Amino acid sequence: MHASRGLRARLGAFIEHPRTQAFIIGLIIFNAITLGLETWPRAMAVAGPVLDAMDGIILAIFVFELAAKLVAHGLRFFRSGWNIFDFIIVGVALLPSSGAFAVLRALRVLRALRLLSLVPRMRFVVESLVQALPGLGSIALLLVLFFYVFAVMATRLFSADFPQWFGSLGASMFSLFQIMTLEGWADIAREIMARFPHAWVFFLVFILLATFTVLNLFIAIIVNAMQSSHEALKAEHEKRELDMIRAELRALREDLLQPRRQAESRDG
Repeated sequence: MHASRGLRARLGAFIEHPRTQAFIIGLIIFNAITLGLETWPRAMAVAGPVLDAMDGIILAIFVFELAAKLVAHGLRFFRSGWNIFDFIIVGVALLPSSGAFAVLRALRVLRALRLLSLVPRMRFVVESLVQALPGLGSIALLLVLFFYVFAVMATRLFSADFPQWFGSLGASMFSLFQIMTLEGWADIAREIMARFPHAWVFFLVFILLATFTVLNLFIAIIVNAMQSSHEALKAEHEKRELDMIRAELRALREDLLQPRRQAESRDG
């Protein structure tokens, strides 16, 4: 039992070692490059079998890495969302990629997304975005409400004269989305203003609300979530350092008290 536990601990230490993690990161980047080369007909004509062989070797290394993590951590492996993410990404690559499943071959490039779980800075950004999802959901609902209200107004006002943009509720929402991105909105506005001179009020209010207000709220919530995550990580790091200092002080205190205890034991 103890030998098995020691083997699992050594295996876990090997997999989590910075050098091993750096090797896996380099392998992911190299694999992303080779997968990109497979889309180049000339590269496939020159080194197609070599690229396929390297892809198989890299996949085998990824499978070994995940298997080692499973052995080292046991069922605790699935308590981490990042481990589950890696498991799914590598598992997709193991599915058959011929016949009806040929489309899955294109999904091999998803392995490049493993960088999100291995690079701490990228993992921090993703975790911050996940924490911001509740607030982003509320802003998204507010944006949808704005879109619906203005789409109904635009359809009633402009559908008869400009059906190509506002002929139906769906067409109006699509056109308003284009206007929100500021893509060609001036051309649409000028053409409508030639028929409705005061239409600039409608477009101005919509752009101010949707583009310069609501979308900036998205950015504000994401920045706030990243700041909160940074403060939490900083507090955790400080707590870890404080625990280490306390442990060292306890060990030093034990070392200082040990001679006195030995002397008292001899006197007793």
